[in-house]
Amino acid sequence: MQNLQEVKTEFQSQISNIQNLKDLENIRLSFLGKEGLVTNLMKNIKNLTIEEKKKFGSEINQFKKLVSSEIQIKKENLEIAAINDRLKTEKIDVTLPIRKFNEGKIHPISKTISEIEEIFTDLGFEVTFGPEIEDDFHNFTALNIPKNHPARQMQDTFYLNKEDFDGEKLLLRTHTSSVQIRKLQDSKPPLAVISIGKVYRRDSDQTHTPMFHQMEALMIDKNINMGHLKWILEEFLKRFFEIEEISMRFRPSFFPFTEPSAELDIGYEKKNNLISIGGNKKFLEILGCGMIHPNVLKNVDINPEEYQGFAFGIGIERLTMLKYGITDLRSFFDNDIRFLKHFGF
Repeated sequence: MQNLQEVKTEFQSQISNIQNLKDLENIRLSFLGKEGLVTNLMKNIKNLTIEEKKKFGSEINQFKKLVSSEIQIKKENLEIAAINDRLKTEKIDVTLPIRKFNEGKIHPISKTISEIEEIFTDLGFEVTFGPEIEDDFHNFTALNIPKNHPARQMQDTFYLNKEDFDGEKLLLRTHTSSVQIRKLQDSKPPLAVISIGKVYRRDSDQTHTPMFHQMEALMIDKNINMGHLKWILEEFLKRFFEIEEISMRFRPSFFPFTEPSAELDIGYEKKNNLISIGGNKKFLEILGCGMIHPNVLKNVDINPEEYQGFAFGIGIERLTMLKYGITDLRSFFDNDIRFLKHFGF
């Protein structure tokens, strides 16, 4: 068996001639591996005297550190040399087009919601939110839609297999009016709020989806009338569609939670087969509105003899389609990235 000095000499001889990482790894194993030269020398310590053990142990530990250090330095130098060799032969074609960077965009629905919130907060309204899983009282009864009322058939409801404390089935809300009821229960007039969020109805075609977004607004104070409603709607629509003038007409309608109730139509023109808001040659239904029914106010402990209010609601998808010329509601939910690339938000 070689002594320590002979092992040192052999290591220096081998390490100086190494030209690649594979040979360097072989040297490491031959000296520091389980059966390596340094490892075998350390096994002989048990045969030495106490004084010899101290001296030999110190020397071999220093040599072991030296071997590890020189192997690491050699490895780093070989890796740098390999990189430099690749760079010498590597060429870059500066005439190639730059790589495309796919930048995320805001969804048109999110854009519309942000615009609505900005407009109404500027008009003094508070933005409110509520649960998407509702109970019968907040979604129907409090809004003057009692059991077996024909108006319930207007909204095909998704019922859940769970019940509330009164034994009524829970449901996915069919409108955001339920949020307004919760707000009225927790607050006292005067109030001016909008509620925005997802709603659910069992319907699906080119102009309907089982889930869509809705915005509803209400204002309650003393001496509120249809004139206030008309001004708020006109101001909102002009700001949203970014036009200076807009033609509006109210048609009598029916909603159980408003009395009188009306459908609002706005003037439009068709250009290149797309709807352009403005003008008064043709009219398009856009939302439902009216004065809050006295029964609704009573259901939330507000005296209808003292306070009055108006309310209206509109589909966010409908607004977005009209503003950006989108013809198929289902495009919002198809997850087709090509659709979003049309919008530079």
